[in-house]
This record gives sequence, structure tokens and C-alpha cells, in this order.
Amino acid sequence: MMRALYIAKTGMDASQFQLDVVSNNLANVNTIGFKRSRGVFEELYYQTLRQPGGQLANGSTLPSGLQIGTGAAAVASTRIHAQGIPSQTGQPLDMQIDGNGFFRVLLPNGTTAYTRDGEFQRNSNGDVVTAMGYPLNPNINIPNNALQITVSTAGVVQYTLPGATAPQTAGTVQLTTFINPQGLESTGGNLYLQTAASGDPQDGDPQTDSRGAIKSGFLELSNVNVTEELVNMITAQRSFEMNSRAVTTADQMLQKLSNL
Repeated sequence: MMRALYIAKTGMDASQFQLDVVSNNLANVNTIGFKRSRGVFEELYYQTLRQPGGQLANGSTLPSGLQIGTGAAAVASTRIHAQGIPSQTGQPLDMQIDGNGFFRVLLPNGTTAYTRDGEFQRNSNGDVVTAMGYPLNPNINIPNNALQITVSTAGVVQYTLPGATAPQTAGTVQLTTFINPQGLESTGGNLYLQTAASGDPQDGDPQTDSRGAIKSGFLELSNVNVTEELVNMITAQRSFEMNSRAVTTADQMLQKLSNL
């Protein structure tokens, strides 16, 4: 009887984890470039009371065994890197990646981080930076007196100066792809870090080697589907309730045994 209590407890823990994942998805429904997560679960080990295929005393074998599971557990949370809906802003330094790839930014400690958040601005030095002040890698600098800024689908950033007709090139926005983007480490701030699971970064220009194109004046919205997340929330809630009901039922049965 005690086995049922512990099995139901693992089910409640798994449901709580699923609710945590759903809550984080819903909390970031308005976060630019956010990719929703999905909980991954597995069944726990089985207690084998009779081995399948075991031999009986009469020489025949068991067609099936007697195994009792011990519950479920969360083993991973994977990112769903599906394309988010584009939102037009009209700002030339707002960039959406149409396809695969991540923007490369440089952190203050010298580490390279990766993001899908293309909401860039110019700092006081004219460098193109994220909302947190992290510059693009490689750095792109646009003079303060630039009159017109354009970003092509190939990532080429150009501007014009007062009195000039020919545009000047500030640089090219680089994109990075990974063989396993689900293996990237989420650090907050819309940033990811490379890990052994993600594989080595493949850097290059947009529209080359399966990298996406740059859409200037657009931002990629979160790919969270609110309706789907609400369904997942209800499922997690009902699963928690059923497992808690199993705990109550097992407790009542133990109570009757103790009263005999």
C-alpha cells in the first residue's frame, strides 16, 4: 500500500514541474524572440516480481511477467525553436531573423552569447547594442550624424552622411547556427550560451549555409501559443488532482487496515 503513496507523489512532482514550465511560457508571452519550452518526462524503474519469459516448474515459460512501476519523473525541458510571428516596427535597427540562426553578442566578461532578440539600438558611442547594452559581435558602429540607416536581407548595415549621396557601409550582421539548438544553455536576458550538447557554433553571413535572412524594421514575437499553454495548464492541474486523489485513497485504505 505504501508503494501507491510514493508513486502518486512522483506524479504530483511531475505535474508541478509541468505547471512551472507552462507558467514560464505564459510569463514570457510578450518577450521578443522568446522560445517556449516543453517538459520531458520518463517512467521510473520497475520492480520485477516475475521475470517475463521466466521458466516454470513444468518447463514452460511465462508469456508475460509481473512488473510494478514506481512512477514518473521530469528529465529535461526542451526549447521549441519554431519561428515567431513578425511584428513591424519601422525602426531600421529592429531586426528579425527569417529562418535559422542567432545574433551574436559580446558580454562584458568577453563571452560570446547568442540571441533571437533583434531589438537593437545605438549607444553613446554609436555602437549597435542590445537593450542591455551588449554590442554585436563583430561590432558595428554608426556615426551619430548618420541620416539614414538601412539593413539589407544579407545583413549589410549602411548609412548616409550629411552632404553625401553614396551610402557608407558600417559592417555586416553575422548569424550563428548550431547543429542542436535545444542544447544551448538559457541564461536569462534573452541570451543563450554554447554547451557541449549544442555543438560548435557555425558563424557566417545571413542567407548562407541555411542561415536565415535579416528583415529590418521587424521584430520576432514570442512563439508561445496562449491557447495551447492554457490547455497544458489544465492538463497539469487535472493530473495533479488525480495523483492527490490516489494519495487520499491509499491513505483511506491504510486507515481501514489499521482499524482491523
